[in-house]
Amino acid sequence: MSLSKENMEKLQKIGYRFVGNHRHAAAKICHWTKKSILDEGVCYKQKFYGIESHRCLQMSPSIPFCHQKCLFCWRDVSVTDTEWKGKMDDPGEIIDGSIAAQRNLLCGFFGNDKANKKKLDESQDPKHAAISLAGEPMLYPKIDNLIEEFHRRDFTTFLVTNGMDPWKLENLKEEPTQLYVSLDAPNKKIFEKLCIPQVDDGWNKLNKSLDLLSSFKCRSVIRMTCVKGYNMQKAGEYADIIEKTNPDYVEVKAYMYVGDSRRRLKWENMPSNQEIYDFAALIAEKCDLKIKDKAYESRVVLLA
Repeated sequence: MSLSKENMEKLQKIGYRFVGNHRHAAAKICHWTKKSILDEGVCYKQKFYGIESHRCLQMSPSIPFCHQKCLFCWRDVSVTDTEWKGKMDDPGEIIDGSIAAQRNLLCGFFGNDKANKKKLDESQDPKHAAISLAGEPMLYPKIDNLIEEFHRRDFTTFLVTNGMDPWKLENLKEEPTQLYVSLDAPNKKIFEKLCIPQVDDGWNKLNKSLDLLSSFKCRSVIRMTCVKGYNMQKAGEYADIIEKTNPDYVEVKAYMYVGDSRRRLKWENMPSNQEIYDFAALIAEKCDLKIKDKAYESRVVLLA
């Protein structure tokens, strides 16, 4: 599948830059990369895990492809395919193109007197890949090779998956630096209402992926996007899943009222910092975890 000209232009207007010949991969400057260059703050991933925001490359090899149509997703999910279609670019082409796009998008900061010149220079040579911009990275047929090529270039990698392809996850030869599996519901009923899986047996597939976490040598994280009025309930059921799968960390993060999600949800569905903190504390209490850190600006709490 290739995105229509109209859909590509829409994404380009909000900062996406498509790379490669087949236009299934893209990079986009993260809000926190810009903030960091201006010395106005850093991403919670820097605070929690030491990743330098100004050297982070936010990208995805599979923009049009995903197994789900989550209500809280900021993408236009109407243009999503659940299976890979069409030709694909090689990992090296995608990485070269993403770095070039990042440099091009940041060039305006060289004329900004408020920019930290050292950080700006370093930003031209990114060292961390957040493989999570949009779409489901595991649907890219060469995801193993992409991670391997990033590591060959001395990048660290954070890979985010929705867990709908446990077989491919189990057979991943090149582990990322950090593996995220999204857990956005405590049970099947809420999962199907909120995440709207486009594949059969989605809840069981997710649980199989979660069960694989302990088999990975890399750092593992369960990521929870909390939507008020939908999935901020059944803390005990979340705790049971967390205890069973035993990740290194759990991120409890607020849904943000941005992008196309505003067509599907309301402002009132975005939890406050206090609501996120209270819900995270309740989950932690039920599965014997502790609140390790929190980032007020991003409305996220880290459990460990």
